[in-house]
Amino acid sequence: MADTVEMIEEDEGLPKNLVAAVIDAVQLGDAGTIDALLDPLHPADIADLFEQIDERDRAALLHLRKGGMDGDILSELGDDLREEVINALEPTELAEAVRDLESDDVVDLVEDLDEEHQWQVLDALEAGDRVAVEKALAYPEESAGRLMQVEVVCAPSHWTVGEAIDYLRASDDLPEHFYHVILVDPRVKPVGYVALGRLLGTSRDVPLTELIEESFRTFRVDQDEEDVAYAFNQYHLISAPVVDEDDRLVGVITIDDAMIVLDDEHDEDILRLAGVDAESSLTDKVIATTKRRFPWLAVNLVTAIFASLVIAMFEDTIATLVALAVLMPIVASMGGNAGTQSLTVAVRSIATKDLTGANVWRVIRREVLVGLVNGMVFAIVMGLIGWVWFGQPMLGVVIALAMVINMVVAGLAGTGIPVVLEKMGVDPALASGAFVTTVTDVVGFFAFLGLAAVMLL
Repeated sequence: MADTVEMIEEDEGLPKNLVAAVIDAVQLGDAGTIDALLDPLHPADIADLFEQIDERDRAALLHLRKGGMDGDILSELGDDLREEVINALEPTELAEAVRDLESDDVVDLVEDLDEEHQWQVLDALEAGDRVAVEKALAYPEESAGRLMQVEVVCAPSHWTVGEAIDYLRASDDLPEHFYHVILVDPRVKPVGYVALGRLLGTSRDVPLTELIEESFRTFRVDQDEEDVAYAFNQYHLISAPVVDEDDRLVGVITIDDAMIVLDDEHDEDILRLAGVDAESSLTDKVIATTKRRFPWLAVNLVTAIFASLVIAMFEDTIATLVALAVLMPIVASMGGNAGTQSLTVAVRSIATKDLTGANVWRVIRREVLVGLVNGMVFAIVMGLIGWVWFGQPMLGVVIALAMVINMVVAGLAGTGIPVVLEKMGVDPALASGAFVTTVTDVVGFFAFLGLAAVMLL
């Protein structure tokens, strides 16, 4: 065990063999070893460990590690697993776990829980903290009001540096982490903020207004959290105040919360491009995972039938020249891959607001030209292969032309379809894949078999 603990202290993330060591300790009922293994770990690593062991071992681990559940660990868990863990905790353990969390972390903890588990967490909070969390939960989902923390460090805009420093030193309820002192007018409207570094490095008699940073901007409580995260990333913000409908200060958003939103959006796009529900995780049950994946598999089945209908139209052509059946999957596959490449770039650019109405036609033209160039290169390759393989020069010409046509269409569809869906208010990451695949399959089969019917028979 000593070797394992030493390894934990030296490695980043979950060390090798740690999961096995924890499982062994759980099965032996050795609470002391479990504490020695887990105590040096970061809460995020402990959450990862919870996700890597099965439900029975998790329950046993929670039972053996009484009082060892930290609120930060709960914050790092996925939604389904978080509910499972909360359900296994005693009310006193849950109260101890969430007591020291900032309000934004508590909101993030409870907003995706069912009503019963929400009440469990809320009942564990002190009265003032509970009111703050309930107020945040009243704001729209995925809004700045849900993302902010109500613990704010602010000062009157007429103060000097010395007055602000004296106030900070005398306060006993400052947030655990903060980066700016927000300056407010007499109506509690934020007018700027001062970074702690500049505050501590400036003479006491300097007015705070002389230290206001140019990056200052505010967000409304009902503003979409995606827009907030984008602004943090675009303008390199560290923190920003949140205001209500009267422009009065009600909270602050910090960079860690904004980056979590960005990460979640990126993960969501990746999963949806594959037709997987954004809430899917490795700890989901079989039934839940099946239900989430079934709808898009059904859509894929329908689109595959469309492609098969195109093939059925040329049944006699294929029967006459069997080589077509051998080569036609190549045309569709190349088009599908080219379309997926363009689609991925387009969806990512839409998410980061890089693809807009101002440059959409230039981007589409570029992707079409890329498809044309790649199509011509691979057309030459496949044309020669078709000629040598089957000894028919015209067959090589047919597959070469079909390859060019499908690669050009793939570039057009891969960029154009997500743009159109986004204009229609449909998530392009969720729906584009099925449409692009259908287009490239249908066009690929139709071009190849249609050209073959005209040129070879």
